[in-house]
Amino acid sequence: MGFIEAFKMAHTAIMTHKLRSFLTLIGIISGVASIIAVMTGISVIQSTIESELSVLGTTTFQVQKWAAGGPISEEEARKIQRRPPITTDHADAIRTKVKSVDLVGSELWSFGHVARFKDKETNTNLTLCGGTPEYAPNNTHYVYLGRNLTDEDIKIGRNIAIIGFAVANELFPWTDPIQKTVKIDGRKYTVIGVFESKKSSLGGNYDNYLLIPISTFKRYYGDRDPRGFDRSVNITVNARSPELLQDAIAEVRSVMRFERNLKPDQEDDFTIFTNDSQIKVFNETTAGIKTAAFVIGIVALIVAGIGIMNIMLVSVTERTKEIGIRKSLGAKRKNILLQFLLEAIILCNIGGTFGVLVGFGLGNIVSILTGFAVTIPMEWAVIGLLFCTTVGLTFGMWPAIVASKMDPVEALRFE
Repeated sequence: MGFIEAFKMAHTAIMTHKLRSFLTLIGIISGVASIIAVMTGISVIQSTIESELSVLGTTTFQVQKWAAGGPISEEEARKIQRRPPITTDHADAIRTKVKSVDLVGSELWSFGHVARFKDKETNTNLTLCGGTPEYAPNNTHYVYLGRNLTDEDIKIGRNIAIIGFAVANELFPWTDPIQKTVKIDGRKYTVIGVFESKKSSLGGNYDNYLLIPISTFKRYYGDRDPRGFDRSVNITVNARSPELLQDAIAEVRSVMRFERNLKPDQEDDFTIFTNDSQIKVFNETTAGIKTAAFVIGIVALIVAGIGIMNIMLVSVTERTKEIGIRKSLGAKRKNILLQFLLEAIILCNIGGTFGVLVGFGLGNIVSILTGFAVTIPMEWAVIGLLFCTTVGLTFGMWPAIVASKMDPVEALRFE
């Protein structure tokens, strides 16, 4: 008897007992679906967050006072709060001393503003950024209408603004906004440009902000924020090439430590991060969830495997006479073993296939509820089916061995 014939007989045996097969499949479906659902949900969130975190250019990194993200303890938060602020002087030092970089930008941020034009106004969650000409290229958010900031704008401290796409649509739905005047906190700014649209699935405000010269920002909003804390500059740095990125980070770190008078045994009192480092923090945060889901799924599959072994043993007992007839007609032990082993493997993979489909559906509920892009992590589908095959092979082996070792004479006498 060949493999194909054994496969057909195993399939026929499964279809002959549909209800029993279905009840056996429930455990497999639950185990696989639990793994696939969690992994799909995390993949949906992960792919979206990775795209959201990829704000900086591929050769760009940022230096700031605050942590790059991820959970930190209350003690760590207080420690970071005590760090001295980063200033534009630090940015100037990097610009002057580090030869492996070509763009060094400075940013100061303030939140909860309103912009007005005649009788129109934005809502109160407008973000105001005081920046330099390097803001657009370093943050991959370019001006599509009008012009960018210039060094002269920064030096003079002009009252000018580049507005986000959503701000332009809200204040100037039928009008060219260039050279129009908007009011922010009672001060007038001439619009010189509009940023291209940059949507955020996480509700970010890439389109809902204004960029003004950092010198203008400092003149109007001072060195302290509304809570009384010293404002700290975020410095964006662009390496001259991808090959120089790590060298540039090391050089900038050295300059920052020198400028902040840190001794060799003192740790950095600033944070340097890239897109990759932020994504790494997210992956580390979700690693525990992935592991827990995997363990739960494996336990469910093992329980299902034990159920399959019991059902297969019952099946062997019910088909004792059939086994005796086949052996008396010349079937060998390996033929019987192969048939029952294939039956267990097929049963597990049918359940695994349904489990994968159910898992994909449950996992992508996140997409439906949040508007994130649908994600199908095929690698986890393959892993799930491989585990099903392993479960079938492992827990189907003993019933198959029992069947293959039956004495044909005793089997034919079985009632």
